[in-house]
Amino acid sequence: MNCRHCHAPLDHVFLDLGAAPPSNAYLAAADLRGPETTFPLRLHVCPGCWLVQTEDYARADALFSRDYAYFSSTSQTWLAHAAAYADSISRRLELGPRSFVIEVASNDGYLLKNFVAAGIPCLGIEPTASTAAAAQAIGVPTLREFFGQALGERLAAEGRQADLIAGNNVFAHVPDINDFTRGMRAALKPGGTITLEFPHLMRLIEQTQFDTVYHEHFSYLSLYTVQRIFAGAGLRVLDVEALPTHGGSLRVYGCHADDARGATAAVAALLDAEAAFGLRTLPAYLDFQARADAVKDALVMFLIEQKRAGRKVAAYGAAAKGNTLLNYAGIRPDLLPFVCDAAPSKQGRYLPGSRIPVVSPAQLRDARPDVVLILPWNIAAEVQARHAYVREWGGRFAVAVPAVRMLDHAGA
Repeated sequence: MNCRHCHAPLDHVFLDLGAAPPSNAYLAAADLRGPETTFPLRLHVCPGCWLVQTEDYARADALFSRDYAYFSSTSQTWLAHAAAYADSISRRLELGPRSFVIEVASNDGYLLKNFVAAGIPCLGIEPTASTAAAAQAIGVPTLREFFGQALGERLAAEGRQADLIAGNNVFAHVPDINDFTRGMRAALKPGGTITLEFPHLMRLIEQTQFDTVYHEHFSYLSLYTVQRIFAGAGLRVLDVEALPTHGGSLRVYGCHADDARGATAAVAALLDAEAAFGLRTLPAYLDFQARADAVKDALVMFLIEQKRAGRKVAAYGAAAKGNTLLNYAGIRPDLLPFVCDAAPSKQGRYLPGSRIPVVSPAQLRDARPDVVLILPWNIAAEVQARHAYVREWGGRFAVAVPAVRMLDHAGA
């Protein structure tokens, strides 16, 4: 295999999580009678451009199916984040009725509904029929296609170039990152701005966030690598912000390479910080497997100890990161009998691989577990606040990443 960006040979394995089904391939009851398709889940690091990337096995159309079960609006924390971004970027770019905003991977309209409400013309691009239909139902114009260079050029030919192209947690999810980036260049007006949010590779390594690895997540990105990918497509990084979302993300601002605006000091500062961390040297990557294994082993031991002590454990959040963790650890319903999730699209189904049933959060009151293991640790504070009643019977909350630990009332 060669690097998806610079085509250098990939000889260094960053992380090997064995084989697993796609993380959002939730099962119906009838599916339990048949086998599941699994794919190797292995990451390589490119010593040329330092792009960390999955091994080539799964096709994008197999991962992002018509009944894709992830709906962004399920999390109130994420809705608030999206609303704050829409307000700040509209003021920063002076967007108004004569502007045009495109969001790539617009999901269920969680973000663009804010632009619709503000009277700013917009278009969502979303290939999954289930989420696109939800967006259209709330008045968000949505094009049901995968985005790339061909679509970007078509939009430009139709006179629909954007003042703002937004992409939240999509840049890392595209199999052909060069084609996607060229598509953004084509669809961006002269003087327009791109903003992309994605988990920061430096934080993934620092916090041992190996559970954020899954097949739909093709790339794991640093600012340095994004800058190289942009340059190869005729784009340039203008600014960058560090965000707390998803355990530590970046929001990168981009523009055409010939844009008159200069880069902010934040860009150089973060590039220096990444270099100091070692992201452009192999040693920063080569001990990660052992650290991931230690987290996995600790979780298995914790669940066995709870079972032996007669304590009941339930999980909260049928998230992709939870599926990665549970499948790598080999955890099944004997140790974790059910997982609660607020998304109706997941309730009544089963987690891929582990086949743990997904139920409504109301099940927590009936089962009264001693421990609630929060799988999407990035929204642990939200989950604790929403389900604080668990403490009424002495129940406690826990997370497994970056280490297994019980949480206090503040979520720390």
